Amino acid sequence: MKITFPNFGNSIFAAKALFDDLQIEYVLPTPGNHKELELGSSLSPEEICLPFKIMLGGFIESIENGADTVLIPGSCGPCRFGEYCELQMNILKSLDHNIDFIVLDYPKSIGMNEFINRIKKIKPGTDIAGKDIADALKNAYKIINLIDIIDKKARHLAGYEINKGECKNILRECRMKALTLHGGFEMLSLLKRYSKKLNGINTDKNKKPLKIAIIGEIYNIMEPFSNLYIEDKLMDYGVSSYKKLCPSWWVKNAALSPFKLNSLDIRLASKKYLPHYIGGHGRECIGEAMLSAKQGFDGAIQVFPMGCMPEIVAKAILPNISKNCDFPIMSLIMDEMTGEAGYDTRIEAFLDLLERRKRKCVI
Repeated sequence: MKITFPNFGNSIFAAKALFDDLQIEYVLPTPGNHKELELGSSLSPEEICLPFKIMLGGFIESIENGADTVLIPGSCGPCRFGEYCELQMNILKSLDHNIDFIVLDYPKSIGMNEFINRIKKIKPGTDIAGKDIADALKNAYKIINLIDIIDKKARHLAGYEINKGECKNILRECRMKALTLHGGFEMLSLLKRYSKKLNGINTDKNKKPLKIAIIGEIYNIMEPFSNLYIEDKLMDYGVSSYKKLCPSWWVKNAALSPFKLNSLDIRLASKKYLPHYIGGHGRECIGEAMLSAKQGFDGAIQVFPMGCMPEIVAKAILPNISKNCDFPIMSLIMDEMTGEAGYDTRIEAFLDLLERRKRKCVI
């Protein structure tokens, strides 16, 4: 067995460390790129959403590099993500790729016994003891939390840094070095050093940068290539940005979901405009917009792939929130045809709007 998996934001670091520690062979997915997008788009149903196309192209690249098993989280909800694995299996089969899919659906959807059976397919090395497995899982959980903390800290401090680009360079260097290491202990040690390094950068606390929340569909938020590196662009503009949806949030949300204790703040905040679950992360998008307005953000940017049904519903509600809360929100819809120049122009125009509002408030 040689496992591959989709790029899913910072989860790649925890997955690599876990497979290293459990002595499981794997093929690390390449960062999102135009080659795999073009490949995935040429083989996908025309109406399917952008994440499907990027993932499919990435799987084919990994298969060409020796992978024979795909590990992917599942969803039995109304979002089309629940159909990804079936469609991708059929497409890969038509290309004569004999690939096994391990789909990790929620236990409440498929039953605990079936969930455990799927987990058992991921077999660690023969000399891995139970304690070592527990330690590997614990380190992977620590990694996914720490890398998300570093990411959020860098995105926030970018608005206050004195040496322009320092936060972005530290974050890029941290991510590149982490993927060269072997095992959880090495990666945790590196992440701790870079967390301290971020704490030591020179900042100007008198600065009053724009603060923008990134909301929308979870894959588009977390995977940089799929949103044309919007967070990096905001760092270049000296903007502090924040996103709530990240791998560590997803893990915690999934763990608390059976007890209905997941994302209580978001569910309460969204209750006025969207009290019901509609699939995907549509309710989270509305809740985050409300929370961002209350927490003093200057604006929010919704990013989602064309045709994403939950986000289309959310997009229809956001103008009411924007009007009632006097809170600017811009929606950016992504597909394989999105032009970066026009995309950048819209972001710059939105930032200009927020700057004018901020100056007007000061006056």
